Formats: sequence, structure tokens, C-alpha cells
Amino acid sequence: MARITLNLENGEDLSLLGASGWRRSLGLVPGEPNQGLVAELVGSPARLSDYDDSSWDKDVDIQERLSVGLTFAWYRINVTIPGSINGEDLAGKRVWFETNVDNYGEIYIDGEIDSNQGVVTGNNTGKRILLEDPATPGATHVISVLVANAPLGVPRGTIFMRYAVLAFE
Repeated sequence: MARITLNLENGEDLSLLGASGWRRSLGLVPGEPNQGLVAELVGSPARLSDYDDSSWDKDVDIQERLSVGLTFAWYRINVTIPGSINGEDLAGKRVWFETNVDNYGEIYIDGEIDSNQGVVTGNNTGKRILLEDPATPGATHVISVLVANAPLGVPRGTIFMRYAVLAFE
């Protein structure tokens, strides 16, 4: 099977995945005072797959540049694995989530992070995370990406996701 990619910013590709687009909210802990920045925080609930993101901005442009000093934003999308694309059966294939964030990020699949592969450091560093192996048509997944600018002591630049795709191999 040839590699098939779906652009997670393209409406037609999103419809194949039963996805309505990306949601976004600012803050390490969205909705909390001071964006949830508190000492000894043991984790942001926004990473969890059952987190209520219904009040977040909807159908956002992941490439929109954001920054006011130290800036955090969560991006989330729900996808359903299709049975086939362009007549190509996907059952049993590997499914990868690929992205590039500027300039620090964390990628959570269904609320979990691969500590070795799911942390993004550095400008324009692409990441490839296994979403599912083997692909199970009809399975749904929540992809959550935390993005921040760095260095934390002197944050500069903007935050955004350069691209986001699902690859079937």
C-alpha cells in the first residue's frame, strides 16, 4: 500500500475522519485564573480525552500565530478511522499523527503522551507519533497538542502548528 496522508486542515480530509476541525484554548489550564500557571501543578486536565472542550474556539486556523509573552495554547481534534480511502482498505495499517509546532509542544493521544516521542523542542522540529497500530476502522481518537513559546525564562516568537496530518502506512 502506498502512503496515504490526510491533511487535518482540509475540509474534505476532515470529513473522511468525521472531524469538524480543530478547537483551541489559551492557557496551560484553560479557563483558570492566570491561565492555570501555578506552582507545583501536577498536570493539566486539558490533555485528557474526556476533557470538556465545548467552550473552546472552534474550527481554528492552527497556523495562526499567537503570542503575548509566555503563551500556552491547547489544540484538540477528534478523528474516526475510516475503513478505506480512495478504495484502499485501511484495516491493519499503521496510523501516524505528524505535526510541527513552534517552538515547544506536547502531543497527547487519547490523554496519553509517549514521553520519548511526544515532546517537541526547538523551532520547526517535526514529530511523528503512532496513533494506532493496527488501524481499526470506526475507532475514535482525541489528539491534543499543547504548544508554548520558549525559552520559558525569556519567551520570544509566536506559537502555532505549522501542519498536522494523519498518515496511513
